[in-house]
Amino acid sequence: MTSNRQALRERITHGPTFWFGGAQDALTALLVDQSDFDGIFSTGFGISAALLGQPDMELYTLSENVATVNRMVNVVRKPVFADADTGYGNVLNVGRTVREFEKAGVAALSLEDQVSPKRCPAAATQSIVVSMEAAVTRIKAAVDARQDADLLIVARTDAMDAGEALERAARYAEAGADLIQPISRTFNSYEQLVQLRETCGRRLSLQLMAGTWMTKLSRSQIENVAAFATYPIASLLSIVHAVQGNLQELARRRSGDFDGLPAEQTTMAAFKDIIGWHALEERQAHYEVGAGNH
Repeated sequence: MTSNRQALRERITHGPTFWFGGAQDALTALLVDQSDFDGIFSTGFGISAALLGQPDMELYTLSENVATVNRMVNVVRKPVFADADTGYGNVLNVGRTVREFEKAGVAALSLEDQVSPKRCPAAATQSIVVSMEAAVTRIKAAVDARQDADLLIVARTDAMDAGEALERAARYAEAGADLIQPISRTFNSYEQLVQLRETCGRRLSLQLMAGTWMTKLSRSQIENVAAFATYPIASLLSIVHAVQGNLQELARRRSGDFDGLPAEQTTMAAFKDIIGWHALEERQAHYEVGAGNH
C-alpha cells in the first residue's frame, strides 16, 4: 500500500490525471480493479445503498464504512480512494477516522465540510456546511492524524455560493489539504474550475455524474484542472438498472427461459474467473495434498 500512496503522491502535482471507478462493495471494487481504470473510489452514496438499502444521509457508521473499504482493499491491487464523509464528529473523531482508513490501507480519502449527519448533494435539495473555521480545523486535524505523509487528504467543499467555495478551498489548502473537491452544483463552467484551481493553488478532484453540467467537460479540460477524476456512482446505477430489468422480465416469464434478457448475464465460467475461483481451488488442493503426505 505504501507504493500505491507514493505513486499517487508523485502524480498529484504534475503527473497525469488519475481516473477512478466507483465501487460500493468488494465485488464492484474487484471489477473496477480488473478494468482499465487507474484506481477504485469507495462511494459513500453506494455503500449506504448497498449495505443498508437506504439514502446517503450518514446513517452508516465509521466502523461500517471502514469495514467495507477494508474488504475492497483486500481484493484489489490498485489504489483505493475512500469517501470519509464528514469525519463522523468533532476534530477528535476526524483524527480517528483518518487513522482507521489509513490502517485499512487506502491511498487517499476525502473529507467534506457539511454538518454531521450529512446529506449527499447528488440527491439532497441543499447542503448545510459548518463554519469556515470549524471546517479548517477539521482539515488540520486530519492532516495531523495521518501516520504516513503520503496518504492524501482531499478536502471537499459543499458550499453552494461560488465565492464562499473559493475562499474555503484556499483556506483548506493552507490547512494542508492535498487536493480540493467541489460539488457540481456550486459551479457551472470549466472557467470557474480553472479559477478554483488557481485560487487554492491545488489541483482538483472531480466527481463525474450523469445529469450534471460536468458531462459537458472534455477529457482535456478535466485533465487540465484535476489530479483525480472519479465516476462515483456509475457502477451502482448501472447495476440497479440491469438487475431491475432482468428481474422484471424473469418475473413476467416465470419459466426456465433466460434468452434475450434486457441485460446479458455474465457466464458462470467468466464469473468464476473474475472472483478467482480457480486460484483458491489450487491453493486448497496444494495444502490438502501436502497434509495427506504426512
